Amino acid sequence: MLLFSKSKSRTVHHYHDEREKDSTGDGGDEAASTSLTVWTKSLVFSCTGFTVIASDGALAYRVDNYTGRPGQTVLMDGSGNPIFTIRRRKKLGLLDYWLVYEGEVCKYSNKEKIKPVFCVRKNISLRQTKVDDVVAYVYCGMSEKRCMYVIKGSFTHRSCKILDESARVVADIKKKEAMPEGASFGLEVFHLIIKPGFHCRFAMAIVLLLDQMYS
Repeated sequence: MLLFSKSKSRTVHHYHDEREKDSTGDGGDEAASTSLTVWTKSLVFSCTGFTVIASDGALAYRVDNYTGRPGQTVLMDGSGNPIFTIRRRKKLGLLDYWLVYEGEVCKYSNKEKIKPVFCVRKNISLRQTKVDDVVAYVYCGMSEKRCMYVIKGSFTHRSCKILDESARVVADIKKKEAMPEGASFGLEVFHLIIKPGFHCRFAMAIVLLLDQMYS
């Protein structure tokens, strides 16, 4: 396994530091996981996107897209401050991959100066029939030499796990249970459960990537 440069290593572990506290208020609490409720709707009229609610009922994250399937998506906090910019790219052939930048990056930004923090590649294997199959790989920066995380399961069925290099589950995507009265939430509302030590913002960015890959 190849080693990262010191600068890249610090950037990567910024999102996987047990001492770091998340904007949701309990992302750094080692006693319990953080549970977010994700709704695949924007609160802004005529927009598509996501609304993410923390366990205390506060607005944690949001995505407001003014076009149906944008080539670029910005993840914001509850106040509308940009956290990550996600861009879809296609290499030669049929291989799709996505670049994740810190903050808001417009399409006219200098690509030589602004480098992506993560690269996520969709698994195009024909063996995506088992529940535990890999659906995507997460790499540092533009390099695909070292896989930091893998995502397994089925985002279509809202049943996914994010695993680190030691195969430890750091986050789960799960269906939201039906109401006692029998009303079902369907696929529009689901849970994102983040284990202690894994950054909530990065977990939510992965949800956006999976939605673009498999919805």
